[in-house]
Amino acid sequence: MQYVPHAPRPEGSAAPGTATRRDFLYLATAATTAIGVISLAWPFIDQMDPSADVIAAGGPLTVDLSKMQAGQQIVVTWRGRPIFIVRRTPESLTTLKSPELLARLRDPQSQSHQQPPYAANWSRSAKPEYAVLVGICTHLGCVPSFRPTVTADWPGGYLCQCHGSKYDLAGRVYRGVPAPLNLPVPPYRFDNDATLVIGENPQGTEYALEDVEQL
Repeated sequence: MQYVPHAPRPEGSAAPGTATRRDFLYLATAATTAIGVISLAWPFIDQMDPSADVIAAGGPLTVDLSKMQAGQQIVVTWRGRPIFIVRRTPESLTTLKSPELLARLRDPQSQSHQQPPYAANWSRSAKPEYAVLVGICTHLGCVPSFRPTVTADWPGGYLCQCHGSKYDLAGRVYRGVPAPLNLPVPPYRFDNDATLVIGENPQGTEYALEDVEQL
């Protein structure tokens, strides 16, 4: 067998397939750096998936109602959800009690548990003048649009343009639409005639938004 000499290796190089000390140090440094980056990033990653108790800890929200006009709606965000606040007119309050409207509603007496005890009444509110509703359709979670204008076929309320669900100005759902339940009512109380606190109940009352049948 003829001997074939190999070309000499450069000084400091390793044989093929053999890890050098420099390679080891490089890998060790890279691994340490990666662990450090992950350690620094973890608090931010962890915050992207908050626990249930963190979500439930949304604090109360104070809303100034002093500049609201009759017939006006304002929308605020509480715990990541839109909250509809409407100052209803005397005419719309009369309509809410009309037999013609009640006959068109699925749950006119608010028998489904979609509101706190202090809103389980004909106006679904602690004060008839103000409606306070979670603005999420009970069909597929869309946000209904405010349609306060009264016509011959429409007594004012909300229309979900996704699939046609309709609610009156108390958040009560109509018959024959996809939505099964009235709009939820969040916990709230009045500090005074012009200050609303969303997320707190009147003294002596216990109610949480998670208590409703469906959000």
